[in-house]
Amino acid sequence: HIQLRPGGDLYYALLLARFIIIEGMHDEEYLAEHGEEYEEFYELTQTVRIKAVLDKIGLSLGDIGKVLESLQGKKVSILTGVGIQKYRHGDEVLRAVDAIGVLLGLFGKEGCGVGFLGNSSMGIPSPFARARHFEPKATADFSDYDLVFVQGTNPAAQMPDSQRVTDSLGKAGHLVCFGLYENETTQMAELVIPARTFLEKADVRTAYGHNAMLQMPVCEQSGSGISEYELAAWLCGVFDVAIESEQHYLDYFSSFGEAGDGKIMVKERAAVPYADGFDTDDGQFLFLEEYDADFDMEEGYFLITPKSPHSLNSQFDRESAVFMHPSCGFEEGTLLELSSSSGSVTLPLQHDERLLSDCVLVFSGTPGVNNLTPSLLSYAGKNACYQANKIEVKPCKRA
Repeated sequence: HIQLRPGGDLYYALLLARFIIIEGMHDEEYLAEHGEEYEEFYELTQTVRIKAVLDKIGLSLGDIGKVLESLQGKKVSILTGVGIQKYRHGDEVLRAVDAIGVLLGLFGKEGCGVGFLGNSSMGIPSPFARARHFEPKATADFSDYDLVFVQGTNPAAQMPDSQRVTDSLGKAGHLVCFGLYENETTQMAELVIPARTFLEKADVRTAYGHNAMLQMPVCEQSGSGISEYELAAWLCGVFDVAIESEQHYLDYFSSFGEAGDGKIMVKERAAVPYADGFDTDDGQFLFLEEYDADFDMEEGYFLITPKSPHSLNSQFDRESAVFMHPSCGFEEGTLLELSSSSGSVTLPLQHDERLLSDCVLVFSGTPGVNNLTPSLLSYAGKNACYQANKIEVKPCKRA
């Protein structure tokens, strides 16, 4: 596999796109129909200095050649994870990756394309009125609100810049939590309402990565929790807001499914996305026209915050260590202080030979990890930027 330095994804994608055209691997027939401006995009890729960028992202021309060979003349599915979106310029990375798919003519064909985290409610309009005011969650000031209602999440630990978040939550008028698990946020709450598990309530479920719809019947009886509908119905009764029956909403969501190939599929989702072109006025793909990747690739350690195989964010068996390559100079078990411009956390060290020597890995559910992450929004989409800070590491004592 190819292992590049964190933050180098945009340069990597632009280099691949450039060499795809240089090597004549681009699908000219497809581009004539759906990507007419690819030559302008090629000019943009020429602003990337090949040797300097390869050194910056930790790859070689041989690495690029291996990837090109694996793409040559094949149906290819390019899958991207959330990691490339953990930087302020994440939209540029995704657009550059999409451009690779367009250059190779992978869109609109069965069994290939570019896949990334999508919208599980796509094609299913909400039956509920939209909120009148929206605020980006990553930078929200909870002290501005008389009531903060937290459902099924743990902002005190999982939002970036934990110190700012906990201070802000502590100054809110009232804090109410509705969920399944005790965590850092429920410990701050005035009221905690126990929820039901997915086995204890009827539901209709759709997903990010496929078009199937699942009918979820009640499988277990709840000993204490209430469902989202039960809470909503009670509140609507108190505040004299009209609400339909639970079955009405289950039927509404189910109406957007249709039987097919042994399962129920969401009606309004294309079996082969972009078969008729892209969602633009003329059906043409919009190539990236400029980029502004200002991420520091030189000073300090890179912070990597992937999901753990043992936990779901801050639920279940959370990790409690920091991971670094054995060449880091610290003995395994050493208590390390990790610090950034946002804050610090102290964790025991575990070695992992799979990591690059300039990387520090702390799984996303680890208590205190978001002391290190900033209250920044991405340049597009107003998303959190969990890997935008570089960090420093120093030893404390043996754990």
